[in-house]
Amino acid sequence: MSEQNNLKELISQADLRIRIKEIAKEISLDYHNDSVVFVIVLSGGFIFGSDLIRSVDLECEVDFVKVSSYKGTLPNNDIKLEKDLSINVAGKNVIIVEDIIDTGNTIKYLVKLIESYEPKSLKVATLLLKPDVAIVDCNIDWVGFEIDPEFVVGFGLDYDQKLRNLNAIYKLGGVS
Repeated sequence: MSEQNNLKELISQADLRIRIKEIAKEISLDYHNDSVVFVIVLSGGFIFGSDLIRSVDLECEVDFVKVSSYKGTLPNNDIKLEKDLSINVAGKNVIIVEDIIDTGNTIKYLVKLIESYEPKSLKVATLLLKPDVAIVDCNIDWVGFEIDPEFVVGFGLDYDQKLRNLNAIYKLGGVS
């Protein structure tokens, strides 16, 4: 695969595992006497989400949403809901699990959408945050890693649907 020739490791598999366990511990402590609905954002959030929910020590439900907001490697302001929640989250603690917050448009859209379903609480966990470009007017409660505004792949993140299966996070060179 030619894209793999342009990869430079940014976050190792070991560092990902350590940080995800730390986030899971924080979530478990915050909700130790309660249950949570994890809403995993597809497609990129599925690996982070599955590792996170297997690491928490509490009762939980899992659901998925899917939105499209990228064209190639560039974020797109036109956000389209492709899959909505399947379960009723009214009166429940909800955590949105996102792979990456780039511009912040997708997470703003999802927070507004899920708030309309009247959850008891709503928080956000993201594996990656690009603070130099993200314009976020909602709380990001758990951030795995802050990264520079560059295109990354692996651990669920893709380049044209490829490279999601890599066990670490890589900078993809030669892509704009």
